Amino acid sequence: MRTRLLPLLIVLLAGVLLALGFPLAGITAGVEQQRVVVDRIDDAARFASLAQYVTTRPGAGKTPDEDERQTTLSAELKRYHELYGIRAGVFFRDGTPMAAAPAGWRVPEEGEGARAFSEALAGRRSHDPHQIWPWDDDGRIPVASPVVRDGDVVAVVVTDSPTGRMRFRILHGWLLIGAGECAAMLVAVGAAFRLTGWVLRPVRVLDAASHDIATGRMKSRVAAASGPPELRRLARSFNEMADNVEEVLEQQRAFVADASHQLRNPLSALLLRIELLALELPEGNEEIASVRTEGKRLARVLDDLLDLALAEHAAADLQLTDVAALAAERVDSWRPLADDKGVLLSYEGQRAVTGWADPVALSSGLDALVDNALKFTPAGERVTVGVAPDGECVRITVCDHGPGLTEDELARIGDRFWRSGRHQNVSGSGLGLSITRALLTAGGATLSFAPHRPHGLRVTVVVPRSAP
Repeated sequence: MRTRLLPLLIVLLAGVLLALGFPLAGITAGVEQQRVVVDRIDDAARFASLAQYVTTRPGAGKTPDEDERQTTLSAELKRYHELYGIRAGVFFRDGTPMAAAPAGWRVPEEGEGARAFSEALAGRRSHDPHQIWPWDDDGRIPVASPVVRDGDVVAVVVTDSPTGRMRFRILHGWLLIGAGECAAMLVAVGAAFRLTGWVLRPVRVLDAASHDIATGRMKSRVAAASGPPELRRLARSFNEMADNVEEVLEQQRAFVADASHQLRNPLSALLLRIELLALELPEGNEEIASVRTEGKRLARVLDDLLDLALAEHAAADLQLTDVAALAAERVDSWRPLADDKGVLLSYEGQRAVTGWADPVALSSGLDALVDNALKFTPAGERVTVGVAPDGECVRITVCDHGPGLTEDELARIGDRFWRSGRHQNVSGSGLGLSITRALLTAGGATLSFAPHRPHGLRVTVVVPRSAP
């Protein structure tokens, strides 16, 4: 869920930051350009104050004072151009230059410079030029200011500024904004991680508790102390449900155990009376033999039910166990029975592989699996028990060369009281594999079934190698 929720939060946060960043970048560029425009207006006003007292055109007869003012104005414009690289000039109404720097510079005939000159002739300060962006390599900022004498506009001061430094400052400001956006994005991503972790932590705990209960650890519960209120309520409801399920299962186990125990005594008495009755009948009476067989089968079912109830109820005693040695020892114990049936029972694999298991439960489970394999393997075939490490687990395989099971039968194997319709003549209660699964699951192991090619069944027990 985090992989879906986290990208959504990151996209939303990125959208918010971009929505704030673009306007901020535009404002930064506008502020930088406005500062330049204000500086040029101040410079133009200063030149206009000097030009107010120059009354004659260049080359006309001048008084010494007028000539000195003309010289001062030209020198100021020249020094201004040399220092700042800004073209500046004072032009009469017809565009004739009163003084200009660099020499020969004239009023632009078109564009923003010509428009600014026309607005200044009308007695207005020129409008703000269009926004210059960092990629406008040829962008310039023209500013015009009227020279007023006796209430009339007699000339216009025009400045034409390059924008290289301004564009650099804008770009620098954008880089700072970008760095701030990146830093904010990193903080936002970290906050999103914390937020999704806080929201999803109860979900992960619920998932783990559900898995524990599904695998038989009925004591698992959820701490409903963190996360959103809705998930805390869900955690409390889950705990209530788990309590009810555990109580029902406990009642079921108790009923099965009590019923099995209570039925054993009457059944034992009944079997004893059957044996006494058989003494009064002729040897080999078929009815007595049939009743005796069914009675023993019923006793075996009751014993298996009691074993199943105990297996589901008893807690596992997990300890570091030499799984290979235990499997080899069980193979040696079953080999005499296999030899009597004419089945070759062998152990394959390493001699020392450790894992965490309940030795008693694992030994009982292996006994049930080997017994089941020997039941269905005909004489002349073989049953193989193997142990091999596989990463963080140990795999125990029991492979036989019996008739095997179909895909539908594999889906039902291990169900209580289920037996294949093709094997009804084989003795058993249909509870052996259920007991084995309960014993192994209690110790953290898993049990699976698969076909063994070309024919037969392969049972795999997976035991963890790390401590629970």
